[in-house]
Amino acid sequence: MAVDTLEHGFDPAEVFRKIRRRAAYTLVVPLMILAYLTYTWFAFDVPGILERAQPERAAILATDSVAYKVHVTKDIRRGGLEIAIEGERTATYDNAEAPDWVKIDGDDAVIDLGEGYIVDISGKTMRFTVPGYGVITTTATGKGVETELPPGDVPDWIKDDPRKFDARPTLDRRVQVTKTKIEVHNYFGGWENFWFTFNSPLHGKSFGELVSLARSDERIDPERSNLSFIVHEFLSNSDWQHGEVFVALFETIMMAVLGTLTAAIFGLPLAFLAARNFTPSFVMRFGVRRLFDFLRGIDMLIWSLIFIRAFGLGPLTGALAIAFTDTGSLGKLFSEALENIDNKQVEGVRATGASQIQRYRYGVIPQILPVFVSQVLYYLESNTRSATVIGALGAGGIGLMLVETMRTSRDWENTSYIIILTILVVIVMDQMSSWLRRKLIEGK
Repeated sequence: MAVDTLEHGFDPAEVFRKIRRRAAYTLVVPLMILAYLTYTWFAFDVPGILERAQPERAAILATDSVAYKVHVTKDIRRGGLEIAIEGERTATYDNAEAPDWVKIDGDDAVIDLGEGYIVDISGKTMRFTVPGYGVITTTATGKGVETELPPGDVPDWIKDDPRKFDARPTLDRRVQVTKTKIEVHNYFGGWENFWFTFNSPLHGKSFGELVSLARSDERIDPERSNLSFIVHEFLSNSDWQHGEVFVALFETIMMAVLGTLTAAIFGLPLAFLAARNFTPSFVMRFGVRRLFDFLRGIDMLIWSLIFIRAFGLGPLTGALAIAFTDTGSLGKLFSEALENIDNKQVEGVRATGASQIQRYRYGVIPQILPVFVSQVLYYLESNTRSATVIGALGAGGIGLMLVETMRTSRDWENTSYIIILTILVVIVMDQMSSWLRRKLIEGK
């Protein structure tokens, strides 16, 4: 029986060894992954990051990116009540035209925040009615504030300090009281004054009213047509800076286009010098290949920092950084494509008596054109995003404006606006590159 099993190639001991090795492998690999994850957990200080994390701060910023707040402020010292969008002096309501959710009575007011949340400001005292909790009474004094809370535990959304009272029962409702002022924040969805500034004569007009105004012969500004005036008011919006944003976005696109095209123009001829079947000299091939390694081995961000120090700030430094990095990357890809061409087509062109340049033009370029077009278009899409990051370092464009809006929390909606525009540009570039690829490669 043992002889029969050996004759048929079946060895129980060998089978047992394979099973044992497989079991050891299935046990060792998970242990190695677990050990690696444990090491990274402590090496990256994940517990410390989680401890320092502020999810409530993230929620506030997320709310601010899609909503705006109206401040209702009473000045305790000077007297007077002020209603302003985002608390800005340039976006202050006339009390005679106050929003319908604010009822003004001299220096006092009753503010309806919706869903049963009512704020009653009378003299130096604020009474805040919170559904399901009760009435909070806070009075401003010469030393700070005095607060009376409903009986029971104090909720987490209340910060009761003798110097400042702060209550935020929901993300879209907030009250603050100090010895100098009483302030109520009411949030609304959308972006405030996106089309026109608060003081613009076009503020608050509907789309139909704007169309009728554009067609009207009666001019708002005698020096320009109504259509030109509408466009000017939109582009010169001081809150959103549409004109500056569009110019910066155009600079970013041009930075990516100029850098990518420069890399393609220089990368293609250098690729012939790096291809084995076109350059017999080993020294020449080795030198050009090492040049490619040098150019693409240094990250685009490092190149941008080098050119910023050398030439100063501006889009040209970003375009040069993209060109240097992508010359190495595209040159390497083109040289590999050249080494894989079909020599029969080249020999056929040579048989017609064509010159060397003609052999390259009609025998080589048509073969590498699909790779050339695809890679250049792909790098153009990628460089549009990279130009945003490079611009944030000082090369200009939309990236620099993005960083400027992120420095303060109050401009987070502007940050969202720029991010959305950048995503739209990337989508458009992707669609255009797909269309060009079909036209140039497939002939459709």
